[in-house]
Amino acid sequence: MSFDTKALKGRIKSVNSTLHLTDAMGLVASSKIKKANINMAAAGEYRGSIENVISLLSGSRECEKSPFLKEPEGDRFRILAIAGDRGLAGGYNANIFRFLRQFDPSVILPIGKRACDRFGNGFLSSEKFSLGDASALSKQLCEQFLNGEFDRLGIVYTRYVSIMTQTPTIKWILPIAKTKSSNVSTVFEPDEATVLRFAIPEYVAGVIMNCVRESFASEVAARRMAMDNAGKNARQIISDLQIKYNRARQGAITQEITEIVAGSGE
Repeated sequence: MSFDTKALKGRIKSVNSTLHLTDAMGLVASSKIKKANINMAAAGEYRGSIENVISLLSGSRECEKSPFLKEPEGDRFRILAIAGDRGLAGGYNANIFRFLRQFDPSVILPIGKRACDRFGNGFLSSEKFSLGDASALSKQLCEQFLNGEFDRLGIVYTRYVSIMTQTPTIKWILPIAKTKSSNVSTVFEPDEATVLRFAIPEYVAGVIMNCVRESFASEVAARRMAMDNAGKNARQIISDLQIKYNRARQGAITQEITEIVAGSGE
């Protein structure tokens, strides 16, 4: 019985150490949530603004012949895949990788350490991914698209629904979907085609940046929930082990008293 109490005490100590770790990671995630949401909102506003401009231009007759608006002639994909830099975020990374099974790994360009570990060279950090990185990547992808290296460009990321819900999804970036001609008389200088040519890389960079920021906010939220759940489970395990320990200790004491009483009777 003494062995049982010793083993239970060691188990309680081990789970308690894990509880301290999950609590600390939960606090770190909580401290990052506000900033991540602010960055996501700012990137979303910029993306919305540039998308409005692209929508106006894509409905212009002067832009109809732009290679960025042509229907894809083949099915060659280039997919940007955003995953986290670390684990212990519930199903965040697993859900992204499960979503990516529909694509050939050779067409995937990863963003985030976990994605790079799975798919090869890319951008090692989604948290530290900058606007400069997005602009450089956008310029490269637009040139490759114009050179005919792929027919469609998409980005797989995690859409932030709420702190409890995040959903993997894909956003198709190139080619641009044509819109109906607008009745709004917007004047572009020097002309619509020229503005579109310079706006497309900005648009692609804006979408990439917004998706990265939204994915990181989703990762932080998922980690916060995962650590909260892990903490609750650890506390429950400690409570159950403490009950078993108390029972084992009480049984040992009862056994000792019984032996003492029996010995004194002799």
